Amino acid sequence: MLNVYNILETIRMIQDECLDIRTITMGISLLDCIDTDIDKACEKVYNKIVDRAKNLVPVGQQIEKEYGIPIINKRISVTPVAMLASACPGQNPVKFAKALQKAADTCGVNFIGGYSALVQKGFSAGDEALIRSIPEALDVTNNICSSVNIGSTKSGINMDAVKLMGQIVKETAVRTADRDCIGAAKLVVFCNAVEDNPFMAGAFHGVGEPDCEIHVGVSGPGVVRAALTKYPDASINEIADIIKKTAFKITRMGQLVGARASELLGVPFGIVDLSLAPTPAIGDSVAHILEEMGLEQCGTHGTTACLAMLNDAVKKGGVMASSTVGGLSGAFIPVSEDAGMIDAAVAGTLSLEKLEAMTAVCSVGLDMIVVPGDIAPETISAIIADEAAIGMVNTKTTAVRLIPAVGKKEGETLEFGGLLGSGPVMPIRTKSAAKFINRGGRIPAPMHSLKN
Repeated sequence: MLNVYNILETIRMIQDECLDIRTITMGISLLDCIDTDIDKACEKVYNKIVDRAKNLVPVGQQIEKEYGIPIINKRISVTPVAMLASACPGQNPVKFAKALQKAADTCGVNFIGGYSALVQKGFSAGDEALIRSIPEALDVTNNICSSVNIGSTKSGINMDAVKLMGQIVKETAVRTADRDCIGAAKLVVFCNAVEDNPFMAGAFHGVGEPDCEIHVGVSGPGVVRAALTKYPDASINEIADIIKKTAFKITRMGQLVGARASELLGVPFGIVDLSLAPTPAIGDSVAHILEEMGLEQCGTHGTTACLAMLNDAVKKGGVMASSTVGGLSGAFIPVSEDAGMIDAAVAGTLSLEKLEAMTAVCSVGLDMIVVPGDIAPETISAIIADEAAIGMVNTKTTAVRLIPAVGKKEGETLEFGGLLGSGPVMPIRTKSAAKFINRGGRIPAPMHSLKN
């Protein structure tokens, strides 16, 4: 039986090892806000979000005081806005982004995710208009996050959407170049996107979810690393057990917070996402966990094997602590947000190609990677296609969040601040894939997608 006493042993983790609840995210359905008049639709969107989420931040603060557990972010995810835009043809979807921003300001949340489109099998009404509006939407707002799902194991990869997203990522970076290209840091391109993800920038409220619910995203790379430092001579089997036991404690805390938030807000409890989410803070790094396992530096040979074991152990430990595990769950490797990853990238040990290999065994994909500002849109599209192929074939979620550093070259640094950290501009391959990208069409689903 979960109660507050179960969590007392984590006090030291909170104080000394950067343990926190990374986010409580309220998912809200906007399907009942659809209207052919975009102004009326936006008014409905604003009113519903404020009605459901007006107490989200105060409740988060109350839980922090009750349990002494830091909750870093309070966030909202909504129905993919392209579904609302489809009812308003010929009208600018950016109006929805502005309505979401107004709601974020009223509720006091850190981010709202869901300025999104699901186009894995093709474009439906509203999808292309919304996608083309993303650069403007992320330019004129501060707290809106956007995502586009361009592929899945069941449907293959929509290469027309892949080509378009290369252009959109580049344009978004250019439009926000005066703010360190921050727009691109709030835009994710997915394959096999999940409907209950509490983490930004990829969160949206799936159509299969209830009208309103609360999700929790935990953190804790520093806790896992601290646990491993106590056993410098442990075998691989012993390391896996240590990680599982630590993940159990971290997830138990998330379960407690989620249940309490659900009770106070009067909405169903959705899921706990087990993902180890790093920060730029020293000691709160997934890369440092891998180095504690025995790597001289993250990115060297053996990194993928270490990450595979870490990801598996985190999931095995977490599912024992909660019956509502979901989201992405595993280990994130966002370069700019992880102090150890930043060091490895600066040293040249960690390359884009090695990161791509690592994404085959961990949560999500190529995340918060800064590339030269003169990168061609077709090259961005090719990177997206490569990562989507890994997700499609391996039946897992993969994503790309690239930030073209406008005006900067390899070896320079882009500064974001806060949880987004700073990113060294990483080298890319210079040979073109433009002919491949410009072919268009759809990469067929793999044979093992035929499971029905």
